[in-house]
Amino acid sequence: MADPVLIVENLRTHFFTKAGRVKAVDDVSFSVERGQVMGLVGESGSGKSMTGYSLMGLIDPPGRIVDGRIVLDGLDLRALSPERMRGLRGNRIAMIFQDPMMTLNPVLRIDVQMMEAIQAHGRVSDAMARSRARDALIKVGIPSPDERLEAFPHQFSGGMRQRVAIAIALLNAPDLIIADEPTTALDVTIQGQILFEMQRLTRETGTALIWITHDLSVVAGLADRVCVMYAGRIVEEGDVVDVLGHPRHPYTRGLLDSVPANTERGQRLRQIPGMTPSLLELPPGCPFRERCPNAQADCAISPDMRALGAPGQRARCHHPLNG
Repeated sequence: MADPVLIVENLRTHFFTKAGRVKAVDDVSFSVERGQVMGLVGESGSGKSMTGYSLMGLIDPPGRIVDGRIVLDGLDLRALSPERMRGLRGNRIAMIFQDPMMTLNPVLRIDVQMMEAIQAHGRVSDAMARSRARDALIKVGIPSPDERLEAFPHQFSGGMRQRVAIAIALLNAPDLIIADEPTTALDVTIQGQILFEMQRLTRETGTALIWITHDLSVVAGLADRVCVMYAGRIVEEGDVVDVLGHPRHPYTRGLLDSVPANTERGQRLRQIPGMTPSLLELPPGCPFRERCPNAQADCAISPDMRALGAPGQRARCHHPLNG
């Protein structure tokens, strides 16, 4: 096994509000190797986006990381000063947001924005920076790159803007890219093209990719490994074929059963009963037990992650499925 480019150990990110403490990320651990795509999946509010923001150091008050280690290629990110961390963002670790307009300045031309992203991290001439920006647009499949460099964001379609955001993330050949549902608002054709390009680019450059999504079909076609999150915790992880093909946690099974394509024609859509518990008032023990068909008395005690099923597959459950 290759050495991981990212190691996350016992990460906890809490928000301290007037109503109480919100455990948005609670004891999350995983690793990602170079050139590997890891899917981070779960319902809205499961903590997957907060995990991504925590890795980037983008948690502001009332939230803060209260515990855990984040190690990027041997560098402990939590030990860095804010200035050092700013130097890493966009350089060795980059993020692609769901809305590309969070990345792009609407009043600046594309070439200005891309060249600034390069020159912020090194002494590079304007000619070289522009050449690198042009090459990045070509990599993500944008035609007529010279013309596009001189355009403004509003002159691009949604799919094109997202490709530009991906190109900016790739400019400095980062060790790690975190993609927070960047194709959710795009049509299926454009989504498929972007997913194909991201998979190809990670293979060619060796960049590790964390893809945050609620769409299991995207994970099935893109990721090498997958972590399933619920109520701020990872409840199952493993190779994508093992987890999606033979899930061991009842929540993972529930997510798969909820996909319309897995329901026979004429049958009612299956869904997980109940609602995700409030992170302010998590029940004792397993947070999924109120919705779980396998729940028993011992589920009042919080389960630990343990090896189940295929090699490298683990789940946090007292009464796992047989797969």
